[in-house]
Order: sequence, then structure tokens, then C-alpha cells
Amino acid sequence: MTKEGTKKSAGPHGHRPLIRVLRDRNAGLFLAGVVVSGFGTSALWLAAGVWVKDLTGSDGLAALSMLAMWAPTLLGPVLGTLADRVRRRPLLIATGLLPACLLPTLFAVDSPDALWLLFAVLLVYGAAGVVQDAAESALVTAAVDPGLLGDFNGLRTTAGEGVKLVAPPAGAGLYAAYGGPGVALLDAATFVVATGVYAALRVRETPPRRPAATWWRHTAEGARHLWGHPRLRPLVLAGGVTMLCAGVNGATTYAVVDALGHSPAYAGALYAVQGAGSVAVGVLAGPAVRRLGGRRFAAAGLALFAVAVTVRAAPYDAVVLASGAAIGAGLPAVLIAALTAVQRETPDALLGGVTATAGSLVLAPNVLGLAVGAALVDLADLRLLLPVVGAVLLGTATALRSP
Repeated sequence: MTKEGTKKSAGPHGHRPLIRVLRDRNAGLFLAGVVVSGFGTSALWLAAGVWVKDLTGSDGLAALSMLAMWAPTLLGPVLGTLADRVRRRPLLIATGLLPACLLPTLFAVDSPDALWLLFAVLLVYGAAGVVQDAAESALVTAAVDPGLLGDFNGLRTTAGEGVKLVAPPAGAGLYAAYGGPGVALLDAATFVVATGVYAALRVRETPPRRPAATWWRHTAEGARHLWGHPRLRPLVLAGGVTMLCAGVNGATTYAVVDALGHSPAYAGALYAVQGAGSVAVGVLAGPAVRRLGGRRFAAAGLALFAVAVTVRAAPYDAVVLASGAAIGAGLPAVLIAALTAVQRETPDALLGGVTATAGSLVLAPNVLGLAVGAALVDLADLRLLLPVVGAVLLGTATALRSP
């Protein structure tokens, strides 16, 4: 597409790019894969925490189950370069089949002594996800017009986060009926289906060039590109702060549920309303990025996230549910803006590694946030902890808006 064509598609008829994305076969398959695998992941995300909570009674250990899934993002710069060294569609398929084979082993987790197996599987699950995300993001650029990437990434967020409307309650119900192993088996099945969807993609991949540099040098080259780029660095740094705060906020979920006087399974309702908020922002992301620019769109989302986290400390169901919806609307903005900028501003030969490096810089702080939150949730009053997190987010939004 020419630059003129790109400008036309991004003009006053903001709905046209969205319709073009929805009509594209490959884009539709990508989104279907996100929905199917995301359903299983969202269900397992909730079930793992409830499973650990039921076996141990500890809010901190329940939060650590989420930490295990996020921890592999620390190795993202190294894992992601795999997407620059092999063909990306077969890599997507392989990284879908791996967790599908591992998840059924969780039938053996029936006591606190067997929790090590759950945490081990979650670690491998997270590592496969890092590689899969890098391969998918790089492959998308060969299948979707550059002028439509903002719209596609917004729809991807809608698809991925929107499953929270149904997956967590479904996972909670399945957990109540069949326990954690039933949810694990469901997740394995969704990976098998998603693998079939990715196998149906029609994308002409350029065979990867034989790397001139070693694995570590290739990783360093991608990191230098990311850090030295004036449009990428501010968005990625803001994303890192956002996810640090999101980790602390996420670790308080079961404490918030306790403060409301509900059972741990009520966390499913909180995840569901957060998904509803993300559905809205995902649909609006493409037009918003074109109208506001990536930085201002991200800053607006951060400001909304800051307010929502602050009021989440109020012990009222209506307030907490409303704040969950606002968190779902505000949190993805900086992630969408950063990913779209990386896809547009990075050479294809580096895209897998740079995407994963950006993912690590954005998502790895979530690991720290979960760890800090898990340590503080049993010690600090929510009425103090959550407003402090909100203040940090608001400061980040203000800095991102500054030139």
C-alpha cells in the first residue's frame, strides 16, 4: 500500500479500516486463534489461583501461581529471537502443541505437596507463550497492511481480553464441578484447536536468513534498536511502569474479594467486568491512535487506570466492579500503542527479537509487581496500597503526555 493509500484509509471514515481488517481471511484466523487459546488461558489463570488458594489457604501463594506464568517474560529478549531464526507459522504451531501436551499432567496435583508440578507447568506454559507472542506479532506484519496495524492490534485486544466476559466464570464453574484438572484439560483442548487455526493461515513467509551474528549479538542488536528509537522508548518504558503497577494490583485480587465478603471464586466476576472494559477500548483503539497519536492515547488510558485502581480499595461491590471495567478499558491502551509502534518501526529481520524484548520490558515488571504485591497483600491495608499504585500511574501518564 502506498503512503497516500494509508492516509486515505486512516481518514475521516474511521470505520473503514476496521471493516477491512474484519474482512481479511488471515486477520480473521489470527483473531480466532487468539479467542480460542485465550479462552483456555483465562480460565486457567483464574483456576490456578483458586486451586492454590484452596489447597493452601494462602493469598500470597495464590498470587505466586500468576507469577509463575509471567516469570518467563524475563527471558523474552533471548526467547523471542527464535522467531527471527526459523519460519514463524510452524513455530506458532509448535508452541501451541507444547502446552497442550503438558497440561494433562496436572491431574496429578491433588495436595500441597504436588504444587511443584503446577508451578513447573505454568513456567513452561509462560515460556511457550513468550515465543508464540513474538512469532505471531512478527507474522502479522506479513499478513496485515501496515496502515491497519493499530486497528488489528485493537481488535486483538478485544478478542483476547473479551474472552474474560465468559472464560473466568466458565472456568470457575468448571473448577467447582471438576476441580483444577478439568480446567487444565479444557485449556489443552483449546490449544489443539488454536493450532489447527494457525495451520490454516495463508501467509507467504520469506525464509529466515542465516544469522550473521550469534544468538546473543542478535538479541543485543534488537535491544539497541528498541532503546535508541525516540518513538519506541517512551512507550515501552511507560508500559513497563504500567505493568509493574498492574502486577501489584493483580496480587490484591483475592484480598479485595475477601474484603467484599465473597468466596475466592468471585474473582471470576472481577475478571469478567475487566474483559468488558477491554472490549470497548480494543474496538476504539485504531481510530483513537490515528486521532490522538500513540503517546496521548496511552496517557489517557493510564489516567483512567490510575483512577480505577485508587477507588478499588472501597469495600463496595458496585464500586469494585465499576473499577474493574475501567481498569480493563485503561490498561490495554499503552500496550496497544507500544506494540503498534514496534511493528511499524522495526525491520522484519529484527522484528521477532525486538517484539519479545519490548514484551519483556513491558511485561517483566509485572513479575516484580506480582512478587511485591504478594509480599504486601497480607501486610498493608488496601486503602493505603492501592491509592499509592494509582498515584504512580497518574505520574506516568503525566510524563508520557509531556513532549
